Amino acid sequence: MFEHLLVEEKGQIAIVSINNPKSLNALNSATLTELNDCLAGIEGRKDIRVVIVTGAGPKSFVAGADISEMVDATPAEGRAMSLLAMEAFGRLEKMPQVTIAAVNGFALGGGCELAMSCDIRVAADTASFAQPECGLGILPGFGGTQRLARLVGEGRAMELIFTCDRIDAQEAYRIGLVNKVVPKDELIDACVAMADKILSKGSYAVSLAKKSIHTGLDTDLASGLLLEASNFALSFASHDKQEGMRAFLEKRKADLTDF
Repeated sequence: MFEHLLVEEKGQIAIVSINNPKSLNALNSATLTELNDCLAGIEGRKDIRVVIVTGAGPKSFVAGADISEMVDATPAEGRAMSLLAMEAFGRLEKMPQVTIAAVNGFALGGGCELAMSCDIRVAADTASFAQPECGLGILPGFGGTQRLARLVGEGRAMELIFTCDRIDAQEAYRIGLVNKVVPKDELIDACVAMADKILSKGSYAVSLAKKSIHTGLDTDLASGLLLEASNFALSFASHDKQEGMRAFLEKRKADLTDF
């Protein structure tokens, strides 16, 4: 179905792999378009509740954007590519499904930006991260200047972007760029186990919590608290609220089905 993606479904989990092995899964416009189309097809589905994003092959998650496509690009073409990536990554960030980046190797430039667009990042112990764009005479253009600062703080983000330093998985964990580091051969299993744990919770409630967190970070505290109150109220209208609370009081396992 896709030339540059592999898509596998395991129950309520979709595993989307960037598959450009000759370029270590570098992102070109065709791949970004396919990714956006793939996510658009998933986001409206009720039978998929978690999306795991990874890279095909043993070495690379995504080793950046495709430099061969950008080297002769005009400013207008550069802007178009940036907006294309932002549309795909924004969809990943805002879709109701929980998204997990399974970072299996190099996450450089656009790869780091792709990982940061996911809700949760799990890294193999062999993974590495960098925003090397300033060394190429450009700056991060797929969301890196915005999401990195939100994740690790302004000072660390500036240091990583200005110096182009590459950091390993343990350092990425230490500064808060990734949630967890696991052995490489356990990466997908660890992500699926996390997905299964999330699937055991109320998916409608999780989607409302995701929306509250993302929207709240882009507004002031008072507005974020009002949004939380509104989404809290919405959850009270769900089957899962009734089932979850009755199961708790009756000391039994809840059957949570809403999404």
